Amino acid sequence: MALNILVVDDSHTMRKFIIKAIEASGVDCGLIIEAQNGREALKKLEEHWIDIILTDINMPEMNGIEFIKKIRESEVHKKLPIVVITTERSISIMKEVEDLGIEGYMKKPFTPEEIRKTLTSLIGKEFLPDQ
Repeated sequence: MALNILVVDDSHTMRKFIIKAIEASGVDCGLIIEAQNGREALKKLEEHWIDIILTDINMPEMNGIEFIKKIRESEVHKKLPIVVITTERSISIMKEVEDLGIEGYMKKPFTPEEIRKTLTSLIGKEFLPDQ
């Protein structure tokens, strides 16, 4: 199964690094879509079928927490697996993110092996919208 992955980070360099890590991980990917903030990511979700979201927390316009809340409020997208990839170390912020039902958390910097383990742990789960 080829995964369509949405990578959301305000840093162009970090998005490219995450994409290279995904490609190096050996995980079978279809599309890897990029967005620089939550607002742009919501538009991408309307344009593409996405299987997994990898998102940062600290971004302009719409941060990762607001973005995740919007996803969880959506009937169509609420079951999408979300993995947070961030430098954020605040315990209260990470608790808030966990309470939103994320499927994973990775601290920057990370390795392609960490990406591979995270993505392969999600592949076998059922995250398709209820039909």
